[in-house]
Order: sequence, then C-alpha cells, then structure tokens
Amino acid sequence: MIRLLVIGLLLYIGYRIIISLTSAKKPQAKPGAGHGTAGVETYRDPVCGVYVSEESAVIGRHDGQRHFFCSMNCLEKYREQLDHSSPP
Repeated sequence: MIRLLVIGLLLYIGYRIIISLTSAKKPQAKPGAGHGTAGVETYRDPVCGVYVSEESAVIGRHDGQRHFFCSMNCLEKYREQLDHSSPP
C-alpha cells in the first residue's frame, strides 16, 4: 500500500516538473499586452521606461529615427540630455 502511495507521489511530481518545463518555453508577452491592447505594438520610453502605444505616444525624432515618449516632459528631458551630451 505504501509503495503505491510513493509511486503515485513520484508520478505526480514528475508530471508537475514536465508541465513547468513546457510552460517555461512559451514566449513571454510584451509589457503592456493584456491590458486591453491585444495586437497593439508598444514602445519603451527611453527616459522613464514606460511602454506606450503609437497612438498614445508623443513622437520625437533624432538622427532620422523616431522615438516614442509617454509625455512631453519625457521628450523635453530627452532633448536636454542630448544637449548636455553633445560636444561644444
């Protein structure tokens, strides 16, 4: 009787290990996904790190590249950082 309990317990532990290993291989969702933004691409604000969608972002350009910001304050901080880092 005890053997059956031990075998059953070992089978259950093996099952849980296999399930946890297979679920770890699933791709991780982007931050911001799942909050009513399914299928919407998000961009990371380079100043504060918040993820924003293109529709709600403040868009700035630098060296021909578009950068997405959560607010005008972050865009202005980014521009100040660029002004301080550029050589005189």
